[in-house]
Amino acid sequence: MSDFSLADLERIVAERAGSGDDQSWTARLVAGGQPRAAKKLGEEAVETVIAAIQGDPDALISESADLLYHWLVVLKIAGIPLSSVLAELEQRTGQSGIAEKASRGG
Repeated sequence: MSDFSLADLERIVAERAGSGDDQSWTARLVAGGQPRAAKKLGEEAVETVIAAIQGDPDALISESADLLYHWLVVLKIAGIPLSSVLAELEQRTGQSGIAEKASRGG
């Protein structure tokens, strides 16, 4: 098992986002702005769903990696640290998912 974490990936995204390197996909994606990054995140989410439905574990792993990467890019552009999302998840573990969802309304 690798010691690589989402925090490691977040750090790499931040480094590359600010690099100004036109050969960096991350730098290009960030330069394209949130609409471009969010669209790419949506595409990766759909591809992840398709891989899951098709029962293709290798594709599901690959698409999940793409999804997490693009999600972190979207968070970076929005100025939201991964720690804020993890804090939200931690807070939610104190109650059932059904109760938490009901508390959000809608």
